[in-house]
Amino acid sequence: MNKITKETVKTFMPTRERNSYKGSYGRVLFVGGNENMGGAIILAASAAVYSGAGLVTVATHPSNKSALHARLPEAMFVPMNDPEQLRDYVSSMEMIVIGPGLGRDDKSLTILHTVYETVKSHQILLVDGDGIYLHMNEVVPEPKATLILTPHLGEWRTLTNLSPDEQFVEVNQEYVKDLKAIVVLKKAHTEVYCDDEVWENTTGNPSMATGGMGDTLAGMIGGFVPQFNTIKEGVLSAVYLHSYIADELSSTHYVTLPTKIIEQIPKTMKEITKDKQRKWL
Repeated sequence: MNKITKETVKTFMPTRERNSYKGSYGRVLFVGGNENMGGAIILAASAAVYSGAGLVTVATHPSNKSALHARLPEAMFVPMNDPEQLRDYVSSMEMIVIGPGLGRDDKSLTILHTVYETVKSHQILLVDGDGIYLHMNEVVPEPKATLILTPHLGEWRTLTNLSPDEQFVEVNQEYVKDLKAIVVLKKAHTEVYCDDEVWENTTGNPSMATGGMGDTLAGMIGGFVPQFNTIKEGVLSAVYLHSYIADELSSTHYVTLPTKIIEQIPKTMKEITKDKQRKWL
């Protein structure tokens, strides 16, 4: 099994070209946040913005619009319950993240169907949280996009019917092939299954065991992937840095809040790439 280390991530991290612009760093759509769980999608979108995504749009319940604009003025809003607008925005994006705070009712399922039916083969679709629940428990169309799934251990057990003592790497790999997806299996040392390779994260600690942590990781992956040379490099780097920042914060914080991790993303990216930065002036 390969290990995700700081040196690995340093080699993956891209440098920003002098003449680049916001369109150079990805157009990302986040879909989720019903009237009761708007915080989940705001956390995810915030993580993407702070990870350097060029343009971030949030398709969420209209009741979350004011909170979104107050907490994250860099993001644009679209009502997720308007199927025509949702299809238009999905079609125009490089990457779509669906699931944080989406909900599990019929309205949520309709939104998932709209996204799954609209995405094309040149796009990347990350499914997290409630999106994984609907993906597992409902009849849904097979999305044409490159698929990334981010289950925790309980969701993985439901996806595979494997008990914890059966979840060996070799067994997991066979199920990943059936899912036709990149799988980020969230655990104490998160495992990433990608391109017949398995990578184990070397960072992470118990201070991260709090609500919103998975939403933040989904947002970081959504922000990183369009900027990196390959999907794999973006996913691995997001997984590592998400926990690396938490490790740094845990030296002075008993609990590491997702919002505190998000605030540190740009600074940490600068630290990781300091030997690669070009002189812009």
